[in-house]
Amino acid sequence: MAFRFRRFKVYGDAIDGYKWIVEKTKHYPPTFFHLRDQIQRAALSVALNIAEGSAKPTDADFNRYIGNALGSTNEVAAALEVAYEVRLIIEDDLKVGIQKYETICNQLGGLSKTLKVHKS
Repeated sequence: MAFRFRRFKVYGDAIDGYKWIVEKTKHYPPTFFHLRDQIQRAALSVALNIAEGSAKPTDADFNRYIGNALGSTNEVAAALEVAYEVRLIIEDDLKVGIQKYETICNQLGGLSKTLKVHKS
């Protein structure tokens, strides 16, 4: 199947998470460009690692990319906490963002377990 990644719910959730991050970070002041850039790149990395990994020839290869996506979910969560601590986002946004990325993290963990069971 071409574009195998499109059949995974976690891919759609990662795209939604990225759009949410872009919306929440677009008004960061210029002095926080580095944080905005980093959190947006980490959020995008989640979706792109799922997509790239899904095209690999084995599930073991795919699973390495899922590991990278999991790392990026943690990066997004940490960046959200930093943004909250420096008062760029409010507590409600922190909670919503953490919940979104915790859900994605759990989905990636489930996908990883499935890939380990179905080794190619």
